[in-house]
Amino acid sequence: MDHTLKWGIPSKRPYLKLFQLLVLAGLFYFCSGIIQVTKTVKEAAMLSCDYNISTEELKRVRIYWQKDNEMVLAVMSGKVTVWPRYENRTITDVTSNLCIVILALRLSDNGTYTCVIQKPEKGSYKLKHRTSVKLMVRADFPVPSITDLGNPSPNNRRIICSTSGGFPKPHLSWLENGEELNSTNTTLSQDPETELYTISSELDFNMTSNHSFVCLVKYGGLTVSQTFNWQKSAKPAPSANQLLLWAIIIPVSACGISVIIAVTLTCLSCRHAARWRERRRNQESMEMGRISPST
Repeated sequence: MDHTLKWGIPSKRPYLKLFQLLVLAGLFYFCSGIIQVTKTVKEAAMLSCDYNISTEELKRVRIYWQKDNEMVLAVMSGKVTVWPRYENRTITDVTSNLCIVILALRLSDNGTYTCVIQKPEKGSYKLKHRTSVKLMVRADFPVPSITDLGNPSPNNRRIICSTSGGFPKPHLSWLENGEELNSTNTTLSQDPETELYTISSELDFNMTSNHSFVCLVKYGGLTVSQTFNWQKSAKPAPSANQLLLWAIIIPVSACGISVIIAVTLTCLSCRHAARWRERRRNQESMEMGRISPST
């Protein structure tokens, strides 16, 4: 009885070991170059079996896709079976090189995928084609972003550096003039579904000096970085109110000083005049004393 091409979950899997043995047998009989496909997490990857068959042949051949030692998809008598780990995110196109498309890629999808074609011959299925495709799933961290968080205390500034969506586990450090600085509140988290990491770290610094900080994120053998420059503030120009205040204070102060000087000079002049009059009286008294005896 003919079967239609459709999705399905096997209720029984008696052929699982048989499939694996057949594919492994193909590894010994055929040797071919491995095609490499590179994609990023959450993208879709198309893996080609590089083999075309007619619709009529599809009902007679067997097609197996597996990743390393794990079954991915099988087509037998025109019926498609997808294994649970790839269910609802893996489709096949038998009209285009018997390719499969894996949607919403995960880091765990990294590996070598093998396509095996078997055709009936003299009462048994014989290996007719085998090809392998190496899938590499990247998860690059984007360039970190640095945000100004304001002043946690007088003369101090706080900034935060963060990046997300990468793999493997990253390390974040702050550098100035090539030397690592002490950071605060460094946090690292990993999404349990995508396995991607998010990292952030804060840095406090003195605002009274010029700075050039580098936020460096290392993951695996790769790095991404961002630079933050700080210029200390110049003394602010006086405002109009301040200028008006000084315009009032300076003349008033000058007048006050003038009054103080004038009063001081007046006091000194009065004292000098008083002393002069006193000396004059003393001299007159002495002169009158000299004149009296002769009289």
